[in-house]
Amino acid sequence: MKENNFVSAVVYVHNQETQLTGFLEKINGILAENFAHYEIICVDDYSTDQSVGRIAEFAQKLEGASVSVLHMSYYQGVELSMNGGMDLAIGDFVFEFDKISCEFPGELLMEVYRTCLGGYDIVSAAPARAERWSSRLFYQVYNQAAGRRVMLRTEAFRILSRRAINRVHSLCQSIPYRKAVYASCGLPVETLTYEEQGKRSSMPREEREVRRDMAFNSLILFTNLGYRLSSVLAGLMMLVAMLIGVYTVVIFVSSRPVEGWTTTMLFLSLAFFGVFAMFAIMIKYLSVLIDLVFTKQQYVIEGVEKMN
Repeated sequence: MKENNFVSAVVYVHNQETQLTGFLEKINGILAENFAHYEIICVDDYSTDQSVGRIAEFAQKLEGASVSVLHMSYYQGVELSMNGGMDLAIGDFVFEFDKISCEFPGELLMEVYRTCLGGYDIVSAAPARAERWSSRLFYQVYNQAAGRRVMLRTEAFRILSRRAINRVHSLCQSIPYRKAVYASCGLPVETLTYEEQGKRSSMPREEREVRRDMAFNSLILFTNLGYRLSSVLAGLMMLVAMLIGVYTVVIFVSSRPVEGWTTTMLFLSLAFFGVFAMFAIMIKYLSVLIDLVFTKQQYVIEGVEKMN
């Protein structure tokens, strides 16, 4: 018997015509077999190849389900494009595929869905083997700096309940990095691992560059790593300024420096001390402003349980 819940599948597309048809056929076969009602939304991030044509050919053969294409006005990267697709999705549960890859087992889609029904609002599917060294480094740094309960890692796809989507929209005015927001939304989150089947699909060069920029931005926005590093550097420079002041006094007492040298050095050391002290204060203010811009409420709850 098929599931009655309406599900949406949001697929990110950018210049992947050779892999797109097989991927869409794979996820559609699983959705058609298990769900009475579903939709597929392809977010075309300004593809310059025949990706949109492949989607049109696939849609013509499909019966009983809706296929939509969300065209981005210009190339905007995976995060902004997926945000547009998620806003368009109307399903009770929404699958997110932010890359075209067929290396996960097909039955994993339903396993992720049933795990979500079991009490988790966000369930991700992640490969068991190690990711690229750059991804490992980023997630290691991010997880240590963020210090949250949910540890981020490379994921193939995920499913979100409608409650999770509403929660995320209530938390943030904008969503620059979805995984970080999902990890901090306060709802039950789970990750299922799997052994990859076949070779991972390659990522377009343009997309790799955007993801590198996004990784750097997320470290600034969602962790206190930037504040820590800036505070340490400002503290070190303040210490150096203080040592220069002490050194200047010692030289003045123990020898006969050039006239005017002592006052000049003392003035410079105090001035630099003040400048770096102001930098430390400004850095703190900027970190507070970032919290105010990206966070609407000061607390998060997992849910309410009636006891009678």
